[in-house]
Amino acid sequence: MSEETITSRENKWLKIFRAALRGTGPAEGDAIGVEGPKLVEDALRSGLQAEALLVSETGEADLERILHAASESEAGIPRSRVMRTTDKLFASVAGTETPQGVAALFRQPAWEFDDVVRGAAAADGGLRGDAALVVVMAAVQDPGNVGTIVRSAEAFGATGAVATRGSADPWSPKALRASAGSGLRFPILRGMAIPLLLAQLRVTGVKIVAASSHSATLGVGETDAAAVLREAVAIFIGNEGAGLPREVEHAADARISIPMSAAVESLNAGVSASVVLYEAARQRKSFATDEP
Repeated sequence: MSEETITSRENKWLKIFRAALRGTGPAEGDAIGVEGPKLVEDALRSGLQAEALLVSETGEADLERILHAASESEAGIPRSRVMRTTDKLFASVAGTETPQGVAALFRQPAWEFDDVVRGAAAADGGLRGDAALVVVMAAVQDPGNVGTIVRSAEAFGATGAVATRGSADPWSPKALRASAGSGLRFPILRGMAIPLLLAQLRVTGVKIVAASSHSATLGVGETDAAAVLREAVAIFIGNEGAGLPREVEHAADARISIPMSAAVESLNAGVSASVVLYEAARQRKSFATDEP
């Protein structure tokens, strides 16, 4: 393991970490920046390949546990890429207000469209018999909303998520923190063009469901909506202000809305997606239980 302590603000590794931890998400081929001992440990246990680990004096207390998690993973951390620095310099690259002294760079997982439709278990060589349940963020711009949606998608048994072009990056530092690690494990496609996505969903037989605030929709929990949510579906969640693009509204096989008080015009995108995903999970569990 390298014992060298980075003491220069101009060090090339500090510049790489600064860009990753303070940016809006990695470009194609760039590393994902992950900050905080819990998220770094989660990423290692998820099997992501670490490219570098940065630890300050404060983070030393967590180093042994993180290296243990790395030793249990297939990829691990190259010992020559375990670097130390001062708390002051770590704070200069960190993306959080109260840094915990641990950050890492991870290679991007190579998710494909089939993984998003079939789920992580199938992608790992396992079997998954559930119908596709994909959540699509159509230009959802707030990284907190994006992270919340990804976290709820994993929690409620969705098979995958898609962030279309114009959405916040699910692998951006803020979105990863909001996802509480789900963004590091869950099948995600980033930056897809909506026309291409709609065409691929059609080819694979996945129904397009628009989560809409329009009145002429199926209310979540109603019989017709429940039947739709039990099928292979991609649920589209729209932009915080503008809602869903017209091309999605026109292509939709069904539109669903969340019944609520007339005094409230709409719900936050993250909350809306979470409610719909919960209802989809509830209906699927009920449907499976009711079958002979």
